[in-house]
Amino acid sequence: MTTTLAEIARRVHEPDERLIHELAKTEGDLVVLGAAGKMGVSLARMAAAAFDRLPGGRTVHAVSRFSDSSARAELDQAGVRTVSADLADDSALAGLPDAPNVVYMVGRKFGTTGDAAPTWATNVYLPGRVAQRYAGARISAFSSGNVYPLLPPTSGGADENVAPDPVGEYAQSCLGRERILAYQAAATGSPLAIIRLNYAIDCRYGVLTDIARAVLADTPVDLGNGLVNVIWQGDANRYALSALAHADGSGKEPLVLNVTGPETASVRWLATELGRRLDREPVFAGAESPTALLSNAARCFGLFGYPEVSLHQMLDWTVLWLQEGGALLDKPTHFTERAGRF
Repeated sequence: MTTTLAEIARRVHEPDERLIHELAKTEGDLVVLGAAGKMGVSLARMAAAAFDRLPGGRTVHAVSRFSDSSARAELDQAGVRTVSADLADDSALAGLPDAPNVVYMVGRKFGTTGDAAPTWATNVYLPGRVAQRYAGARISAFSSGNVYPLLPPTSGGADENVAPDPVGEYAQSCLGRERILAYQAAATGSPLAIIRLNYAIDCRYGVLTDIARAVLADTPVDLGNGLVNVIWQGDANRYALSALAHADGSGKEPLVLNVTGPETASVRWLATELGRRLDREPVFAGAESPTALLSNAARCFGLFGYPEVSLHQMLDWTVLWLQEGGALLDKPTHFTERAGRF
């Protein structure tokens, strides 16, 4: 069957039966905070489509400043209720819709080096205020696999029992976000799930798109961070939404889930596979380091099953997307960064 760009784009926001099953365990509306980001639009659409197949007339409220009007239009058309708000404004935060379920996607990464204070305000101070505003709600909050130390491939990647050891202020602020949310959740009885993600793939952006564009441009692919984990964005959305039903409200530790793909993928192999599909010979720079930023998502797969979209499928789709002129976000992942400078 021939795949089209429209079919690929649809796969980032289509719910499956596994998600319907998990969301059926929850009740009430959902608020998605930071809904206009790279993943927010598709996650909010996926939740709305799932709610349409469940009883109760549940609503998804997508909150963002919506500086990108196209994101708001897409959500409105999909039946998501959009709310324009600056969460840093206390009055705007207080005026947000009430809901028993919250997905927190607000964050700042790039630009941290040389201007770290706004990153700490966005990634640490603001989540605490949000947790106070939504005291008692189930919260599924995005974090990052960057909180883990760099590990050798023989480790199998960091599972959730590996002690965080973040490199650089961005990663440190991500851990700060987790700690503040956990503190507030314990104080208010909010069930909390922490989603440590790396790296989501959506053809418009992502590690595979970065590598494929380098191959097409005959730009050397940096091998310093020679191993990566990647996951289709639709699968990452499903896991983050499914986690709402499993968020821990015991007042002890939150549910922490690594969300990524099952493979420890070689950057050299990815570039070679993409080059084969593009009929181009990749150019490489540097050599593989003995460690990399790697996560083990076995706990997530045990709860919710394996990703629906395979790595080979992502490679095929990435090439088709570029060959057919699919839209690009021009937001590089900087997955090669090893010193935490973003």
